[in-house]
Amino acid sequence: MNVNKTKKIVVLATGGTIAGLATDAAKPQNYKACQVNVVDLLADLAPAGVELLTEQVAQIDSKDMSFVLWQNLLARVAHWVAQDEVQGVVITHGTDTLEEMAYFLQTVLQPTKPVAITCAMLPANAPDSDGPVNLKDALAWVQAPDSKGLVVVCAGQVHAGQAVQKTHSHQRNPFTSQAKVTHPAELHVPSVAQVLACTHWPRVELVLNHAGADGRLVRAVMAHDAPDGWVVAGTGNGTLHHDLEAALLVAQKQGAHVLRASRCAWGGVQSREADVLPHAGALTAVQARVALWLHLLSQQKSRS
Repeated sequence: MNVNKTKKIVVLATGGTIAGLATDAAKPQNYKACQVNVVDLLADLAPAGVELLTEQVAQIDSKDMSFVLWQNLLARVAHWVAQDEVQGVVITHGTDTLEEMAYFLQTVLQPTKPVAITCAMLPANAPDSDGPVNLKDALAWVQAPDSKGLVVVCAGQVHAGQAVQKTHSHQRNPFTSQAKVTHPAELHVPSVAQVLACTHWPRVELVLNHAGADGRLVRAVMAHDAPDGWVVAGTGNGTLHHDLEAALLVAQKQGAHVLRASRCAWGGVQSREADVLPHAGALTAVQARVALWLHLLSQQKSRS
């Protein structure tokens, strides 16, 4: 009997610069994101002996990403990695909020099959667009025998999904990653089913420590529209102006969860004996916000 052994790779597109078009290709910085559909992005890129399946999950600039779209993307990735004939999944995504989405997907799904997120810094019609090469590299990575888990493939580099961060605004390789980043053990992770069933999203606000940070913003928000949690991007080792710290301690007493991160690109926060507020370790501030959001979601009681 002739059994079809062709492996399948699924490409889930969400828009972003990789699908963008410039009005004038000679000025690629002036472009509109999310204009090209996934089928056209993959023209002439299909690997030999592999069947490509495609879905246009969204067509959006990643700066406009929402939890509902994350939920939809999680559902589609979870569906496809569960299929025996699917070797791996590639996701196209804008770079602006990619590090948050990568952290979210890796933390919740923890896929054993390869999932590669890729992107571009130049629109699709730029003469030297980086999108096709990045997409080709991502397709190759998910086919490699030892590939597993969720990574970001960009500019010839592979970054672990929980460790990647965007550290440059416009160069071809905007990402760096720390060697070891783990989800804080005290923050629970909801199941895939819990995330997909969620209809009431926890609200976590992000505030920055700086010279003269007086806590006024925290106090005002808590008085009129209190969120479920706060992440504060502290200076240095997660340090806080005493007025901002005082405001966050009051917010904590009022029931809000508070988590410290560092506004520094590297190093995160190390524990000190004088700590009065918990911290997120090596997570960036935006990753810490996702981690706290997931924790709060995991604590929600089932809603009928």
